[in-house]
Amino acid sequence: MHGYLITSPLGDIALRADGNALTGLFFVGQKFFPALALGRLDHGAPSVVVQARNQLAAYFDGTLQAFALPLRLSGTAFQLRVWRELSAIPYGAVTSYGAIAARMGLGPEHARAVGGAIGRNPVSIVVPCHRVLAGGGGLAGYAAGLGRKQALLALEHGTRAPELARPAPPQTPYASTPQ
Repeated sequence: MHGYLITSPLGDIALRADGNALTGLFFVGQKFFPALALGRLDHGAPSVVVQARNQLAAYFDGTLQAFALPLRLSGTAFQLRVWRELSAIPYGAVTSYGAIAARMGLGPEHARAVGGAIGRNPVSIVVPCHRVLAGGGGLAGYAAGLGRKQALLALEHGTRAPELARPAPPQTPYASTPQ
């Protein structure tokens, strides 16, 4: 399967589409990264891939809070239910694995199964699995690494994690003083 490679502030991202819908969004090298023949985004990319690139750029700039992309997700019925719940988590909000299980009408003993389904999310960021925390509110589990999860949460809370910080302008050796 072919993927399209884009650069983000958190590393290279592979986008996969079936023509009309996005089917995958993975940080290169993340856990469960599929085998893809990766090429740079060019004029031959499906329009949904170009839309995804543009919306991701706006998201990382802090100007987009909700993605509007057609998705075609493949998974078990349980995984699809979990991913629908993830999609309902608002920008800047967080929840827990147990809370997702409860919203699905399941008991707390299903939190691990929910976590397993979240770990297999094929469209990271767009289906916001980074907004799910451990029961005690701590960072836990993110296929692309906890540093990226922390940076995405910081972005959504209006702070910049080091990975997202823009370089400071060069400083001159002289400070001006008011006269």
